[in-house]
Amino acid sequence: MPQEHRGGRVWNMSSPLQNRVAPDGTLHAVRMRGGWMGNRGGRIHRADRTLGGRRWASKAWIFCVLSFKGRQRQVWGDSYTELFFLDEATALAAGHRPCYECQRSAAKAFAAAWSDPAPRAGEMDDILHPARRAGPWRADAADLPPGAMIAWHGGHALLGGGTLHPWSFEGYGAAAERPTGAGDGITPAPTVRCRRNGYRPQVDSSAGWDTTELD
Repeated sequence: MPQEHRGGRVWNMSSPLQNRVAPDGTLHAVRMRGGWMGNRGGRIHRADRTLGGRRWASKAWIFCVLSFKGRQRQVWGDSYTELFFLDEATALAAGHRPCYECQRSAAKAFAAAWSDPAPRAGEMDDILHPARRAGPWRADAADLPPGAMIAWHGGHALLGGGTLHPWSFEGYGAAAERPTGAGDGITPAPTVRCRRNGYRPQVDSSAGWDTTELD
């Protein structure tokens, strides 16, 4: 599959598959692949490398690093359905959690921020899955932590400390003033709780954040 690397991301130069994930969890066919991959618990694509009606195989929605132990895969081959995300903040908003194999440290940190004692992966999935299926939830933007995503002008946006950054598959747009008042939260409430408890997601460099934005 022809690819080109630009700015640390991977671009698919052939006809794109419907495997790019938006913050609301919907899947799209765009050339920008992003900085992370993942899956939804198994295979959801058909033999002709298209999607039917299924959008998950199990409750185990994870996100992974793009390269791990030199493994090579054919995307949408005979195994699970690979999905791709702009950054970790996008993957978390879409209801995924860090993989315990390729991101063990991040997965353990996420679980530790979930509760004390830290839950097992399946216990988190049992709570996350209804939140994913429920979709946007009413939240006060002023109460959401930096790194959370909200619905914004027909699309999605990332909240910073005092700023808002419109989201796209190519990256984040120019910063605007952080909104206040009730609106639709996109990042699932259980994941927002992890963020409040200290879990720090990676954010694409297009947001222009420094290391203190998530403090």
